[in-house]
Amino acid sequence: MAASFRPDIQGLRALAVGGVVAYHFGLAALPGGFAGVDIFFVISGWLITTHLMREITETGRLDLWRFYARRARRLLPAALFVIVATLAAGTFIMAPQEQALYSRGAMFASAYAINLWLLRWSFDYFASDALSNPFIHFWSLSVEEQFYLAWPALMLFAAWLHPGRRMAVAVIGIAGLASFTACLWLTSLSPAWAFYFSPLRAWEFAAGGLATLAPATLLRNRAWLRAAQGWLGLALIAAAYLCLSEDLPFPGWYAVLPVAGTVLVLLSGAGEEHDKHTASPTGWQALTPAAALSLPPLQWIGALSYSLYLWHWPVIVYAGMLAPDLTIPQRLGCGALALALAFLTYHLIENPARRGGWLTIGVRALVPALALTGVGMAVAYANAHLATGNIDSAQRGIEQAAEQPSTARATDENCLLDFHTVKPKPCTFGAADAAHTIVLFGDSHADHWSTPLVEAAKRNDTKVVTYLKSSCRASRLPTFSAVLKRDYTECDAWREQAIADIIRRKPRLVVISEFSISNLTRDMPAAGRKAETARWQAGLRSTLQAFSQAGVETAVIRDTPIGDSFADSCVARALWWRETPSRCDTPRVEAANDSAAEQERAVVKSVPDTLYVDLTDRFCGATECHVFIGGRLAFRDRHHLATAFAETLEGPIEKALF
Repeated sequence: MAASFRPDIQGLRALAVGGVVAYHFGLAALPGGFAGVDIFFVISGWLITTHLMREITETGRLDLWRFYARRARRLLPAALFVIVATLAAGTFIMAPQEQALYSRGAMFASAYAINLWLLRWSFDYFASDALSNPFIHFWSLSVEEQFYLAWPALMLFAAWLHPGRRMAVAVIGIAGLASFTACLWLTSLSPAWAFYFSPLRAWEFAAGGLATLAPATLLRNRAWLRAAQGWLGLALIAAAYLCLSEDLPFPGWYAVLPVAGTVLVLLSGAGEEHDKHTASPTGWQALTPAAALSLPPLQWIGALSYSLYLWHWPVIVYAGMLAPDLTIPQRLGCGALALALAFLTYHLIENPARRGGWLTIGVRALVPALALTGVGMAVAYANAHLATGNIDSAQRGIEQAAEQPSTARATDENCLLDFHTVKPKPCTFGAADAAHTIVLFGDSHADHWSTPLVEAAKRNDTKVVTYLKSSCRASRLPTFSAVLKRDYTECDAWREQAIADIIRRKPRLVVISEFSISNLTRDMPAAGRKAETARWQAGLRSTLQAFSQAGVETAVIRDTPIGDSFADSCVARALWWRETPSRCDTPRVEAANDSAAEQERAVVKSVPDTLYVDLTDRFCGATECHVFIGGRLAFRDRHHLATAFAETLEGPIEKALF
């Protein structure tokens, strides 16, 4: 009942893992390399459905113990080894609070349920803080294992309804269509669920399953058609790698690209597999992608693909912690290290375990499988416990400083509106009968100024009213939301309502602060950066003029510097390594972007009744911008002020605005 070896599938595995590794290692030429995971899903659907259908057809039943024993031998030993090794390395590299957090993730990774843990904590696979999670890549392995649990039951259900391919096609098709429909719906509504939740990825496995059940006669004796189909499939995969990006709503419709490409390549190779038993390859047969995918380098990488996938991510995560600005040679070195570890793991653990008899067939196979899972969970739990005990007062202080909310959010977390809410929610701080009113208007970068502003206002018979919305600038500038993966239309609607409402209030002063456009455009080509900056200048001027024409004075607070590293994690690691927090500082030319600030200052100067407030020298010296100032954590991440440090800016804010 063993399926014959398909070199083209081994080559597809190489393409899949190559795309993922290239994406994670920062190869800008392949921004859609993450779609390699989708290729793996389709391949799994093809192979498992082929195996299950063959066994059901030949025996009328499924030996589930044998099936799960094979999966356990294939996956568990290498995964457990990488998990334990990653935890061990993390005790030297990560700060104790990071060790405690990600050890819990390792517990779920050991049980192949980390995708559910990631959903619980709302981890975004594409977010910058994912770079600190050395186990996040186990999400796809968890989805795959959950597929292995559900798929045999689905195949048995189809056979129970009516034996044969037609019923299997109908059942798999219905399940796949339901999964795809739900995935499309939730990709825009709740991207994390669409990405991580296995039932919403089931359609990709179903695509592979349906492909293996397609009538073989469709392509038989049509070598030219198979070749064209295979090359088209590879072209679709290449298009996915080259054209997709983390800014697009994924999976959704965009995942069809790598899925369809993989299906076409698998079908093309299946036809060629049939031809091996009928004739020697000639003519068009020699031009099929199966021949290209069978090249020795791809076969070698394909054999190592599982171990390479396991190792590549913790290698690049830990390297990034040790040296945040990895050079190209350093990244290549990380790739070589991951490949070497994969080679050793494949030959010393993965292959011997798969071929050895230590994991027996039958009910007894559950014992070592469960033991391996239990060992992984126990080691991770113990590591979390030890790490928690290593959190001293200094580490605890960093953690608390990063978690402390601003004055506005501490009073009501809805003072900073979420992405979907359009109607403004003004929050008032201070006596209702205060002589003056100041409005704080903008995004989360306005919110972190609420702490010193409210305190300063109390001493000046002034109340503060906030109009704040997450990731929504006060400048009249259409915004693309990286979270929603689309134009942020809710921001535009909220902003106009907020401006009108603020003008009706006739406050003494409107204070504006927002995430600097320069931070979003600094990686753009020069032409694109210039055009986007011009749009931002026009949008800022439009907002300021709206208030100026209404007779309302405005103050614009220059945006805070942006660091290379998450300040809280970096400082905590520095303390753990017995180093000074200054290792986390960022050169001023990168963090502060003084030239962009001059452009902003020029816009403010061009509008009457408008003031520019620049407190950058509180964070930066002549050459460096600091994350730890006066014994306090200055930022809670890369660019938001830590509330405890923001409190120290009450005096400068009072001097500038009152």
